[in-house]
Amino acid sequence: MNRVVLNLEPVFHLTDELFYQLCMANRELNLEQSAEGALIITPPVGGESGNREAGLITDLEIWNRQTKLGKVFSYSTIFRLPNGAKRSPDAAWVKLERWEALTTAEREKFPPLTPDFVIELRSKSDSLKPLQDKMQEYLENGLRLGWLINPQSQQVEIYRIGQSVEIVNLPALLSREAVLPGFELQM
Repeated sequence: MNRVVLNLEPVFHLTDELFYQLCMANRELNLEQSAEGALIITPPVGGESGNREAGLITDLEIWNRQTKLGKVFSYSTIFRLPNGAKRSPDAAWVKLERWEALTTAEREKFPPLTPDFVIELRSKSDSLKPLQDKMQEYLENGLRLGWLINPQSQQVEIYRIGQSVEIVNLPALLSREAVLPGFELQM
């Protein structure tokens, strides 16, 4: 199954609340929404990609438990970006002060913020360009650091605010990032 994009805006506008209700009524689907209002349905990943995602989240969570600097989120968390998009990175981290500034209601639904750090892992069913566009969208909405891991090309694209995209060939040790002090990820 490929990613499906439904342009609803000419017919129907999904408010934040309606999008939330749609997601809750269709929990088996991976849904996102573009800033323009298009509904994006992404296919589930296979075992290899799912295992890689689990490893990334585990490494990030272990580091975070040691540092207590923020909160870690899985692919099933949808963030409401300032531009109106609702996006779900494969792994995300939010600085603790930013998370705690949200109300209880904002934390329980789709948090209205852009994570400080995201990881997107390209699966075999993903086209590269939409993932690169998604990473740029995160940056335009306040992302401080993002890693787009592309096993097919054996590369990681590193996105930093105010800088050009850096491409690192695998295997690599991703570390020395001010956003994630002390975090290391062996790829």
